Parts: sequence; C-alpha cells; structure tokens
Amino acid sequence: MAQCVQSVQELIPDSFVPCVAALCSDEAERLTRLNHLSFAELLKPFSRLTSEVHMRDPNNQLHIIKNLKIAVSNIITQPPQPGAIRKLLNDVVSGSQPAEGLVANVITAGDYDLNISATTPWFESYRETFLQSMPASDHEFLNHYLACMLVASSSEAEPVEQFSKLSQEQHRIQHNSDYSYPKWFIPNTLKYYVLLHDVSAGDEQRAESIYEEMKQKYGTQGCYLLKINSRTSNRASDEQIPDPWSQYLQKNSIQNQESYEDGPCTITSNKNSDSNLLSLDGLDNEVKDGLPNNFRAHPLQLDSSSDASNSIDGPDHVKSASSLHETKKANTGIIHGACLTLTDHDRIRQFIQEFTFRGLLPHIEKTIRQLNDQLISRKGLSRSLFSATKKWFSGSKVPEKSINELKNTSGLLYPPEAPELQIRKMADLCFLVQHYDLAYSCYHTAKKDFLNDQAMLYAAGALEMAAVSAFLQPGAPRPYPAHYMDTAIQTYRDICKNMVLAERCVLLSAEILKSQSKYSEAAALLIRLTSEDSDLRSALLLEQAAHCFINMKSPMVRKYAFHMILAGHRFSKAGQKKHALRCYCQAMQVYKGKGWSLAEDHINFTIGRQSYTLRQLDNAVSAFRHILINESKQSAAQQGAFLREYLYVYKNVSQLSPDGPLPQLPLPYINSSATRVFFGHDRRPADGEKQAATHVSLDQEYDSESSQQWRELEEQVVAVVNRGVVPSNFYPTQYCLSSYSDNSRFPLAVVEEPITVEVAFRNPLKVPLLLTDLSLLWKFQPKDTSGKDNEEVKELARLKLFPHHIGELHILGVVYNLGTIQGCMTVDGIGSLPGCHTGKHSLSMSVRGRQDLEIQGPRLNNTKEEKTSIKYGPDRRLDPIITEEMPLLEVFFIHFPTGLLCGEIRKAYVEFVNVSKSPLTGLKVVSKRPEFFTFGGNTAVLTPLSPSASENCSAYKTVATDSTAVCTALISSASSVDFGIGIGSQPEVIPVPLPDTVLLPGASVQLPMWLRGPDEEGVHEINFLFYYESVKKQPKIRHRILRHTAVICTSRSLNVRATVCRSNSLEDEEGRGGNMLVFVDVENTNTSEAGVKEFHIVQVSSSSKHWKFQKSVNLSENKDAKLASREKGKFCFKAIRCKEKEVATQSSEKYTFADIIFGNEQIISSASPCADFFYRSLSSELKKPQAQPSVHTEKQSLEDAVRLIQKCSEVDLNIVVLWKAYVVEDSKQLILEGQHHVILRTIGKEAFSCPQKQEPPEMELLKFFRPENTTVPLRPSVEQLSNLIKTSLHYPESFNHPFHQKSLCLVPVTLLLSNCSKADVDVIVDLRHKTTSPEALEIHGSFTWLGQTQYKLQLKSQEIHSLQLKACFVHTGVYNLGTPRVFAKLSDQVTVFETSQQNSMPALIIINNV
Repeated sequence: MAQCVQSVQELIPDSFVPCVAALCSDEAERLTRLNHLSFAELLKPFSRLTSEVHMRDPNNQLHIIKNLKIAVSNIITQPPQPGAIRKLLNDVVSGSQPAEGLVANVITAGDYDLNISATTPWFESYRETFLQSMPASDHEFLNHYLACMLVASSSEAEPVEQFSKLSQEQHRIQHNSDYSYPKWFIPNTLKYYVLLHDVSAGDEQRAESIYEEMKQKYGTQGCYLLKINSRTSNRASDEQIPDPWSQYLQKNSIQNQESYEDGPCTITSNKNSDSNLLSLDGLDNEVKDGLPNNFRAHPLQLDSSSDASNSIDGPDHVKSASSLHETKKANTGIIHGACLTLTDHDRIRQFIQEFTFRGLLPHIEKTIRQLNDQLISRKGLSRSLFSATKKWFSGSKVPEKSINELKNTSGLLYPPEAPELQIRKMADLCFLVQHYDLAYSCYHTAKKDFLNDQAMLYAAGALEMAAVSAFLQPGAPRPYPAHYMDTAIQTYRDICKNMVLAERCVLLSAEILKSQSKYSEAAALLIRLTSEDSDLRSALLLEQAAHCFINMKSPMVRKYAFHMILAGHRFSKAGQKKHALRCYCQAMQVYKGKGWSLAEDHINFTIGRQSYTLRQLDNAVSAFRHILINESKQSAAQQGAFLREYLYVYKNVSQLSPDGPLPQLPLPYINSSATRVFFGHDRRPADGEKQAATHVSLDQEYDSESSQQWRELEEQVVAVVNRGVVPSNFYPTQYCLSSYSDNSRFPLAVVEEPITVEVAFRNPLKVPLLLTDLSLLWKFQPKDTSGKDNEEVKELARLKLFPHHIGELHILGVVYNLGTIQGCMTVDGIGSLPGCHTGKHSLSMSVRGRQDLEIQGPRLNNTKEEKTSIKYGPDRRLDPIITEEMPLLEVFFIHFPTGLLCGEIRKAYVEFVNVSKSPLTGLKVVSKRPEFFTFGGNTAVLTPLSPSASENCSAYKTVATDSTAVCTALISSASSVDFGIGIGSQPEVIPVPLPDTVLLPGASVQLPMWLRGPDEEGVHEINFLFYYESVKKQPKIRHRILRHTAVICTSRSLNVRATVCRSNSLEDEEGRGGNMLVFVDVENTNTSEAGVKEFHIVQVSSSSKHWKFQKSVNLSENKDAKLASREKGKFCFKAIRCKEKEVATQSSEKYTFADIIFGNEQIISSASPCADFFYRSLSSELKKPQAQPSVHTEKQSLEDAVRLIQKCSEVDLNIVVLWKAYVVEDSKQLILEGQHHVILRTIGKEAFSCPQKQEPPEMELLKFFRPENTTVPLRPSVEQLSNLIKTSLHYPESFNHPFHQKSLCLVPVTLLLSNCSKADVDVIVDLRHKTTSPEALEIHGSFTWLGQTQYKLQLKSQEIHSLQLKACFVHTGVYNLGTPRVFAKLSDQVTVFETSQQNSMPALIIINNV
C-alpha cells in the first residue's frame, strides 16, 4: 500500500470516536448560520481534545486517553441511501487528484527505474469518507449516539422552555417506535444543555441569568454557556481570520449540481441564498409540522432528478461530480466563521473540553461500571470481568468451528437488553475510550457467545474488533490475530452478504498488515475484496495492492504493473477517467521497451482513449502513434482498428489548429537513407529502329564495379581535354544520388531540368495504407517558384520538382494524406484492389501530415579522433544548387545490332540531338573497348563508299579487279594518325566528327558508325560515355556526360592461326636478304547456330611498317577459298621487306598495306573501316603489358647484347583476314562480312586471332627452401641465337663422278653466311665432324672436308659472306652436307655466347658413279 499521512495507530482511533447528537432550536441554528455553518459544522475543527484525559476503569485503575476526538452531528432520522453514499465516494475520489508539481519517488528495482507517486490522497479521502458515512447498525454500537447536545439561543423568549421542548423531542426520537434511526447507545442518553449567546447582538446579562437558571435546573456538569459571533459579518474584511472549516467541509459536501459526461459542468445555485453547499448534517431553517426542526431526509439521499443507475442496486458508475477545482471555485465566495474572532475559536475549543471532561467521559465511565456490574451479577461471577480475563484465556479454549460448519443464521437478532449485547456494548465503550485491554477481553467473550448462538453477523463484528483491539493493546502487545479478520471478512461477505462491513475489515486489516511490513498478505487481502459489485472500490483496492507489491523488500515490479492495469480498467468502468489514465501511465513504465508488444499496445490504446476522453489530445495522438510505429504483432483487423482510431483522434487534433504547422505522421515508415535523387529527364522508350541511350535512370540497380568504370572513363576524357592532366577540382558527374554515392558535396542541378526524388516507404502494418496528394516539401532561395508533380504510390514514390530559377534548393520532406481503405481491401495492398481507382477509394478517413527526410551521413573514420568517437559526415543529396542553363544531349542508335559474329563488321547510325536551349560543343566518346566501333577516319578521302560497295551493301570500300590477275599483292599505305591512333594519343577517347564541331539548340546530326563484333564469343557489355561542353563556359558545371551501355551477343566465326619463318632462298629479286614465309591456317569454328552456311576468305592483307606480302604461294588450284562448318584452310604467303623509300622513320607511324585478293574485288584495307579496326586492335594489343628490361650500368652492355640478339628473331608483321559469310535467315540469303587480325611478333612462334584460353596450372606441392643469393646471368635463348646468323649451302643436287678412274671425288660447295643482326658478329666455322656416337657416322656418311678445318670471320651489320669449301667423297650414295658447325658472338662482347647454328633442313647430295 501507498504511504499514508496517518499511521495506523492514529488512523483507527480517529475512525472510531464517541458520537454525539446535536439538536438545535431554530434560533440557535440561525446564529450559527450567520457563519455559513451549522452547529455541528461549527464544532468540527475543534472536536479533538488538546490535552490528555483521565478516567477510571471498573477496577478503579487510572486510564489515560490521548488525542481523544469526538464526533458531533445533527440528528437525521432517515438512514443514508447506499446510492447516495456511492455518489459521495465517487465525488471524493474524482475530486482528489495528484498535485501538479508533485515529485514522484524513483524506485529502482532490477532493470527498472520507476517514477511512482508515494502517496495516494484519493484513497485516503475515500477511506475517511467511507468510514464516516457508514450507517449505524444493530450488531455494533461504535457509531451509536452516546449523548445529545440540546442547543438553544439566549435571544429566545423562553430559552428554558425551549430546552424542555428539545429534550422531549430527543426522547421522542429515541424511544418512539416510528423512528428506527438514528441509533442510540443506551436508553439513558446523556443530555447536555448548551446556551448559545450572540455577543455582538445579544444581552449578556440576560444570557448569564438564563445560564444560572440552567445550572440550577440541570446541574453545573450538564449545561454550558457558549458565546459566539463576537463581531458582525460586515467587519469581516478588516482582519483576516483563519478558516479551519473549509478543509472539513470540502471533503463531505455534495455539490448540488448536474454534471454532464463530456460537456462543461453547470453549477446551479441552490434556492437557499446562504450557501451553495449542503452539508453532511445539513439542516434547513424552515419549520414544518410545527416542529422546531425539519428532520428531513439524510443528505446522502439522492435528489429526485437523479437517474435510476444511482439506486441502491445500481452500479457505482455515477455521473461524476466536478473535480476538486470546481468545488473550490464554488466555495471561494463564502467565508466561513465570518462573525467569529480568535477568542470565539478558543471559546468553542473550551466548550468541547468542558463537555468531554464534565459530561461525556463521566457518563461513559458510569456506563462502563453499570455494564460491568450487570454482567458480573448475570454471570454470577465473584470478580469483575477485568480480573477474570486471564482465567478465560489460560487454557479452557473452546476450539472454534470453521466457518463452513456454521449454519447461516446471520438473521438471528438479539433483543436490546440481551446480556451478549451488553458485553458488546461494554467492549465498544472501552474501545472508544482507548481501553483496548478491557475491550479485547469483552470482544473475545462476546465472540464466543455469538458463535455459540451462531449469530454470525454479531460474531463477525466481535472478531473484527477483537483483532483491532489486540493490535492496539499497549505494552507488550499480543500478536495480531489476522485469522480473526479473515474469518470476519469471509462471514460479512459470504454469509451476511454485507460488502460494506467486509470492506471496512479489509481497509483496517490491510493498514495493520502494512504497518507490520506484511505487504504480501496485505495485497492478497485487498485483492480478495475486488468484486463486480463496485468498480470504484475494486479499483482503489487493486491500486493499493499494486503499491504493496512495489513496496516489498524485493519489489515485484511486474505484479505492480499488472495490478495497476487492473485498477486502471476498474477506474475506467467507474467513470474515473483521470485515475484510469494515471494507472495505465504508471504501469506503462514497466512494460515499455521490454518486448511485451501486445501488452504495450493494449496500454497505449487505453491511454489514447482515456486521454481523448479527457481532451488531452496530444497525449492521445502520442499513445496511438506508439501502437502504430512499433513493429506490431497484432492481427490485421486489430491494426486496422488502431489505425482508424488514430486517424480519428488525429483529425480532431488537426481541426483544433487548422492553420498550424502540418504535424508529423508516423506511417508509413520512410527509409531515409534509401532516398534517391535523380537529376534530369526520364529516358525515352525505344522507337522502332531508334534506340535511346540507356544513360542513368532510377530503375537501374547500383553496381559499384560499373560505377567505378564510368568514373574512370570520365576521368580519362577529362584528362584528354585538359592536356593529359585531371584538374584538381574535378568531381565525377553523379546523376543519381543514393546511399552508395558520395554525397558530401552539394549536388548541382540545372535550371528547367526536373529533379526526381524517390522516397522509399515501408508499411509495417498488415493493413494497406492509402497515400494521396503526395508532394515534396521544400525551401528555395532566392526565388520560390517550383512546380510539383505527383505519381501513384506503392512502395516507392517518385516525386518531381521543376526548378525555374537558379539558387539553392532544400528538400525537407513529404506531405501527404494518410488514410485507410475500406470496402475493397486485399492483403496485397493498393496495387491489386479490384474496382478501386485512385481517388475513388471509399475513404473511411484521411488526415494530412508530413514526414521529414533527414539523412544521416556516413560515419567518419579518417583521423584518430574520428576513429575513437562516433562522428557522421554530411549528406547533402537533398540540397542541390540550381545552376544556369546547360546544353542537354540525347543520343539515339539506329539499326544497332544486338547479335554479331566474332569479327563481323556492321554499319549503324548514331543520331545526336541537342534538346536544350544552349549549343553544345566538344563532343567526345570514350569507351574501354575502342576496338568495337569507329566513326571512320579523320580525313574525308578515307571514308567515302565506293559504288561497287554500295551495290552489295558492303561496309567496306572496294575496287573491282580483274579475275585473271595473279595472286600478287596490291600495295597501299596509310598513317595510323589519320585514324586517331597516334603517338601519345588516348585511343579510348574518340572525338565525334560533328559538322562545325557545334550542335545548335534543337539540332540533330546523324553519323555513320561501324561496329566490329568482339573476338571472344559471349555477351559483351560495352560502355560508351559521351562527353560534351557548353559553348559558354560555366563556372560550376564544366561539362556534362551521357552514358550508354550496349549489350552485344557474339557467336563464333573463324579462328585464324599464323606463323612466320625465314625463307631459305638466299636472295629475293631486289637482292636484299630476308624473305619470310607466312603460313596462315583459317578454321571455321561456327556451329551453324546463326544459320551461317559457309565462309569465303575474300582477301588476306598484311600491314606493317617494314614488311609486306609479295605473293601467295598457295598450291591449291582453287582460287576461291570456301570453308564450310568445321573446315580448315591453309594459306602460304611470301613476305618481303619494304623498300627503303617505303620504310620511313620509326616515328612516322606509316604502315604499308598489301592486299592479296581471293575474290572479284579488292577491299582497300588502308581505308575505313578496315584500317580503323586494324589500328584499334593493334593499339589494344600494344597496351597489353610488355616485359620492360631493367637498367643497371654494370650489366648495361650485356643486356644490350641480348637485346640485339633478340631483335634478330623479331618481326612486326600484321595480317588482316577479310571474309564473307553466307547466312540464310527467314529463307533469305544475307551476306555478312568481317575481318580478323593476327599480330606476328616472333619468327617461328604461332600467333592467333582470338585470345587463347589459359590452361589452369596443375596443383603442385609447396616447396620450402632458402633462396640462394645468386643472380642468374641474362642469356639469350637457343632459338634467339640460332636466328643471329643465317647459313645457306650452295651445291649441285647430284654429282657424277667416274670412281674407276679417280677414287676421290671432290665437289665445290659455297657456304653463305648472312648476319641478321644490326651489330658486328664474330663467326667461327668448324668443319670437323663431331662424332658423338656410331650412329652419327652412318648419318653423315663417310665424307670429309678438304682444306682449312676452321675459319674465323667477322661479319658487319647485315653482311653476307661466302666461303668456298671442298667436300671429298670415296663412295657413291646420298650424303648430308649440313655438318659445318657455326659459332657466333657479338664482336664487342667479352662474354661469348656460342652456339651451333643448326640448319633447319638437311643439305642432301647424290654422288653417282659414271
């Protein structure tokens, strides 16, 4: 239970006090009414004695009474109605609310920190009023009248006569059977005569004389002269006299008013002009039936206007009276005790003292003695009851029967003079004067008697008071017999069906248990008495039980919360909305954030409803908002109900301040970080053969890899524009800002171009939400003119802004109507509502509100400080700066293929359109795959189409040739600079050849674009980035870009392999050495999926700075080379060095093209597009990383030597194979054309047109060893050395010799040595046979070289030297002359690299005998 102002030792004596009746003459009542008080009310603040009182018990022992209080009340002859008592209690509770600035106690229990009000003043007020308003009953005498004050005024004509009348009246009320109420303690009631004297108006001498007369008649102990009204009420304003009455009157007064459930309370004035209040003991000054008093109905009776629910049987959900505040308001005009001075206050106090000392206590003492004597004589006991107590308790205990065994005889009534009742009377009297020992003895005796008689109501009363007396006994108290109380409560409730008495037991017992810190038992007791018959009582008891749980040694927090909820529910049923709301709020502290979501929802819902009823609309909105925003586990129907309730409350709130700022809505959730901002127009759809550039759109998924590629492409083109350097303030263009982009800068938007904001909504509920009239909330500086554009919403809303001025824009949030859908609801949400069209939903309700878009930037993690603390950078994606107009380019691709054969050439067109109001220039395109496309060469001469090509719709420039021409090469030349592949250029950045280099506003240009299918089969994504600038230089935006991603699927066509080797013929026609043979294998790898019937090789061209094809040395008679599926063709060509005039300087980048034609027309390979793609493939090949030789001074010469030797075996010859493919598609024959490139670098090494797949290396065991610090000397390979010197033997193929004439045959042989390198070479020719094995002899045959066996020569750069040798044979036969071994080394080298120069072919000679 909550803390109380009074301790239980103070509470119980104050609750049970001697009752005194007051009977006043009309004149006496008038005197007190001058102070707006009745006589009983006048005495109320002074009814507690200020000093101790002594009396003697039956054993003549002195007994001290402390803090005695008496209760004086006017006689009322009607018992109070239960309904009226209920109404009074209801008003008392509703009038007592927690103080505004009350500091709550903070209780920490486990994880909980709870703010709990320590006191519950409403409960204390209720308890006090309840105990005071209990009607008197026959089974107990505690609230029966012990005495009666008869009050008359000194100003009456015959005061003494008036006293006689009053005395008779009292006698009539007490002894006449017509009056069953009020109850009197004993027949011989003490009468005390009080003469009231008005000091300011009355005659004091007359009063004194009357008083003397009274003393003579009634004795000094039985009368009193009370002087009041020492001043007139109109002097009241002079001096402020304290008003001790108001606190008593407020508690017990009933407002005479009608209160409406929701409307404002109207206070109707009472007919009685004196007062708006009727007191508990209210008496009127009207005289009826000749009686001096109107003993009218009890004030706790309901007025005739009250409704049926307030009858005795009705529930106590009474229309609650207005709160304490209004009661005070009604009272403010009235000053109580206006005619009384402080002296009068003292006189009243003195009067109470005198009455108690001289009248009441002697009367009680006498009565106790009489009762004691009666009991002793009746029982025949020799000693007084008091001294016999011990004997009764010592051992002869009668075992008490259990309550269930006792018959229900609660109806048994004792006559008033029954001895059992006399014991009870004596016990009650002892109890009232705090003689608890004697009281306990008597109650105990009475209890036994009643139980024996099975008078259950009487027994319960005795048990209840015995328990309280036992607890209050002074000295060493006996243990509190709680079981007495339990039995009493059970009897009252179950047998006697008297809940009021049961409730009194519970209230007392719970206080006693609380004082002994037995909170658990107290809580159980309080909970036991909660029942359906009274919501208010149940609510208050449950609340106290909750306080018991929280006040335990180890607080039971969840039980506290649970019982608070129960109490709140019962308060709500009792109409106590404020208390209900308070209970729910207290309990919420426990349930909040603990994952008990359904409990939280219930509490929030109730708080919302109660707050709404109490017009606390903000609290209501907040509570309903909580239900909706926490991940709700409720069913869809329940969520729908919550949502409708929320919208209803919300609408009421917004109607209160229609012009106020739009409130924040809790639904749907906005994932702020997923907000995307897109600058620019939406992409146009494809139109027939026209396909718009893909650019950037909100429908594209973010891909970090591709975004990095685009960034690199943009950096590349910006670097080219800025002479090879990326400016320091360069920042990659971002058209779409999302959580993945870098949003640390203010984005730039262009005036008159839309800004689209995509807001990601999420509906956490299971019911669909309808969002209508969605628009963006923004702030603009300096000029505020923007249009808004709305779209239909499901998950993502895309909202557009059109800025019409330059300035700074700040997008703040979204504004929308939130509603629910009724009628045509499906689980899937808005998209699939049958028959529901936007704007035509049957709306139950919708409210307008906003949600802000606040995006948290990325966490900073660069400096040490940032790493150790949590700091976030800015995210400025919603704060674009609007800049001046810029050109806007749109690109369309016409006849753009989606599928190609590998190497296939196709012609398409690109259309460039300037859709803005300003001209654009500097158009460039950059791509990582420049070998895929070309716009043609730089010079117009190279690109025109020849007539014959246009006839065949060929992409190539062709020339008709004579079909009888031999397979010799047609020579042309072109510079790579003309095709954008120059020294130091970026082949990836290609300027777009716009006419006049400017595209005017609204203008469009179509340009041809040749495409070549990539060499690898599969799907290729090729990124184009178009870069352009404004003709007017803008300070903020330097350039703009447009992206396009082309997706091409390539299928296999031809695979070309080529090798080059030295020709063995010593000299060509021009007399210079160095002919080459080129072998080309072409295989058709197409798997006829593309419908390709066959490939025709129409031309093979060479392109090189130093070499050219001379002729074809194909042996096949078939001139036209056709390859069906999986067929392979072999070609052989002779290549010769270009003439000196053709070989220009290295840097000229001029290539010689030689075409060998297999068809009827020559394709000019040095023109577009053949040369374009050749150069592009060449440049991409050159870009591949080459092994760079490292430079060290001491090894320099050595490495130079190796390089010279390597150069001998290098050749830079490139081959272009041009082909046509015949394809049948939809029963039409198409001719496709294409080209493959092979780049030959090294003699003898095979090269391929398409990259070869690398075989993954086999798994090897790891070897652990310590590396030795030895440098491996750089040595040329055997292959490279064998290419240093080219040898050739000249001799007759067969030689006839007459052996019978001459036994030795001598044959002259010329050995030609050719230096292939550019350096001087020392050569050693060794003619001795190297016999390594007997087999070698057989191979060589037996011949010998005559003459010098070793020659040492020095060959200058590219010199040819001939040695004349003689071979000597002794037999006929076939001999191999290739035995001379040639060793070579560079002349200026110390280190000798010697290796045998092996001839590639055996030199066979036939010796015949003639």
